[in-house]
Amino acid sequence: MTHVLAWLALMCRTSAAKNTEILLLRHEVALLRRQIAVPKPSWPERALLSALTRLLPRELREHRIVSPRTLLAWHQRLVEKKWTHPATPGRPPISAELRNLIIQLGSENARWGSHRVHGEVRRLGHKVSAAAVRRVLREAGLGPAPRRHPARREWSQFLKSQARGLLATDFFHLDTIGLQRLYALFVMEVRTRTVHILGVTAHPTAAWTTQQARQLMRHLGHRADRFTYLIRDRDTKYTPAFDAVFTSEGITVTKTPPRSPNCNPHAERFIRSVRQECTNRLLIYGRGHAEKLLREYARHFNQHRPHQGRGQLAPLDDPNAIPLPTPRIQRKQTVGGLINEYRRAG
Repeated sequence: MTHVLAWLALMCRTSAAKNTEILLLRHEVALLRRQIAVPKPSWPERALLSALTRLLPRELREHRIVSPRTLLAWHQRLVEKKWTHPATPGRPPISAELRNLIIQLGSENARWGSHRVHGEVRRLGHKVSAAAVRRVLREAGLGPAPRRHPARREWSQFLKSQARGLLATDFFHLDTIGLQRLYALFVMEVRTRTVHILGVTAHPTAAWTTQQARQLMRHLGHRADRFTYLIRDRDTKYTPAFDAVFTSEGITVTKTPPRSPNCNPHAERFIRSVRQECTNRLLIYGRGHAEKLLREYARHFNQHRPHQGRGQLAPLDDPNAIPLPTPRIQRKQTVGGLINEYRRAG
């Protein structure tokens, strides 16, 4: 009604006033088009635009805020809304609880196919088809069982299941004050995180590496029977003679995949710790200084440094011992004064 009254008042105005207002409106529309990318009129406004645009000459329809193509699109939406039929009822959807259960079974059991997961779900009292289980697993990114999990997860499961009998070895380098690069060889007992610094050299030959392995076996003594696997990378310094030292004690040597340091995570984490806490914070004068420094850090690492994998215990701590609080604490500086150790004052 407001628009109709406005149009009636417009008919009483002179042609000059109307032409002036048209020019002004065109200029205002041009300014507004620069600021508004896509206008979003309501449905009553769309109906009014459609009705008025129809009254314009054909050559003027192309210069409006909406094009004929837009008017047709609006009409098609109205048709779709009018003739939309309700969805036909089918099978009831799978509940979120059941969907999460299927995904959990597929994630925690890498070797279970969809039929195995379906059988386990049915045994738990849920009625669901095998096709639905397969669809849920596929939507969650869990394909067929042989290709469901990458090698990284298989290595993670291997490390957890065999941690009690695992040894991990690796090299890491450090540079002296004279710009000489030294290489340190170490072995870690994965279950307790105990580290053995085998040696430091500027020329890590295959013969030197094999000799360090023999010394480690003599140091372990009867404890060597506790270990079943040694994890190492594919460095050429690990020769068949190096592997034979461990296989003679019943320890199987397992090689990590090429360029996959994440498959030897415990050794890589030790390298990060020793660099951040020790070697990157000191000037190293030579091989003797580096070996002394690393052995002192290994003593701190084994006897005092807490580890999250062991419940914040040091590798050589007794898990059954319960420390009692004491009012007096004694500080001891180690590793060249870089690291503080705190003990109860006796």
